[in-house]
Amino acid sequence: METFTNRDGLEIAYQQWGEPGDGPPVVLVHGFIANGDLNWRLPGVVDALVAAGRFVVAPDGRSAKPHDPALYGEAAMAGDVRELFDLLGAGAYDLAGYSMGGIVSLLVATEDERVRRLFVGGIGGRVLGGRKPLDLQAVAAALEADDPATIESAGAKAFRAFADQAGGDRLALAAQARASHLAGIAVEGIRAPTLVVTGDGDTLASRADELAAAIPRGEWKGISGDHLGAVNDPAFTRLLVDFFAA
Repeated sequence: METFTNRDGLEIAYQQWGEPGDGPPVVLVHGFIANGDLNWRLPGVVDALVAAGRFVVAPDGRSAKPHDPALYGEAAMAGDVRELFDLLGAGAYDLAGYSMGGIVSLLVATEDERVRRLFVGGIGGRVLGGRKPLDLQAVAAALEADDPATIESAGAKAFRAFADQAGGDRLALAAQARASHLAGIAVEGIRAPTLVVTGDGDTLASRADELAAAIPRGEWKGISGDHLGAVNDPAFTRLLVDFFAA
């Protein structure tokens, strides 16, 4: 595990696999509650990229976990990714993000021309005009609750269960939920070829075809799985590796 200190003085952890080669590094940004292992290593994405000769880097959920919402939000995380780019020192990157990490990656790509190709999964058309796929304040309250039996929202209860299963810092996760980026993202400014991939049972990522159509060089492909399970479809890994090989 490697670390760097970001502009806010927080320690940001990241993992890396493979060796730098002729192709640009691949940076993988995980989703909410997840980490680099859950979203990228265990589903086989990392091994497939390394087998294809790529150098892979993933910001990790083991970074510092303050409980102040002012230090969170996808825009802040996008700043961390750009700082990681600076640290790695390459002229171009292939960038992939899933769910929350997809939003982070879209924000990076709207501002940073070093993104050569962009892959985003688990997000849909709601990011175009402001997203409200679920009550994030309810999710935050569920994460803060002492007794999960008091949680009334089924969606919020599912996030709490995932956090408990993953062993996440619930108060840090609640801070991120309260700081989540809800404004529309100006994806028309993305110049990198972009692939949007979503599972056919992912109710949090509806209208993904509209998102892809709004990106100048975007396309959408559907695979099987719900929001948590789509990364385990072998097609997810195959599409990512092939897209970045172009």
